[in-house]
Amino acid sequence: MGYTKRTYSKTLRDRMRPGDIIAFGGKSQFSEAIKWFTRSVVSHVAIVLQTRRVDTKKPGYFNQIIESTARDGKYGVMISRLSCTLSQYEGEIWWLPLADHVRNKLDQDRYFDWLMNMEGRPYDVTQAVLSAVDVFGGLTENREDYEKLFCSELAAGALKAGGVIPVSVNPAEVTPQDLVSWKIYADNYVQLKGERCLIKHYNSRPVDSV
Repeated sequence: MGYTKRTYSKTLRDRMRPGDIIAFGGKSQFSEAIKWFTRSVVSHVAIVLQTRRVDTKKPGYFNQIIESTARDGKYGVMISRLSCTLSQYEGEIWWLPLADHVRNKLDQDRYFDWLMNMEGRPYDVTQAVLSAVDVFGGLTENREDYEKLFCSELAAGALKAGGVIPVSVNPAEVTPQDLVSWKIYADNYVQLKGERCLIKHYNSRPVDSV
């Protein structure tokens, strides 16, 4: 698998598409706990929502991401510009593009509709913790329930709604590390920010291994 570290630029911005994953390695105590429990450098994920510029005065792209997170005193599913997140985030950020054959399966109407229906829903800290702890032997099992969502549950749910992962997958059991290890991505991924850091098991495991 290939790895590069590059500055976020117009070239990269124009290559990003809905369904691509943005992975984060945070520095907060909660982020460090998630990384420890899941044995990963990744503590959080978002998913690319929209890539085309919505105001028509200028041609080109800007990238919106959607994530379930805490920011500016708000907790839950929210949309933001990737460029703003890059400038403010403390930690590592990677772009994980979907493989072409996976992207071609994505039903974008269902994908967008599902995500728009999730916007504003609260963050599910309890299931986030339980999904991470579950790596130690399956002692708990989260119920598939979208009243509240954590980050990788939102991203996996969107990919499931879009038809690119099996309906048998329970997004509430998916950790950030599970998501980045699924074999659904292009061979090469790009680190956009932070100290050089490789993602363990990137793009190496079948989706139904959760």
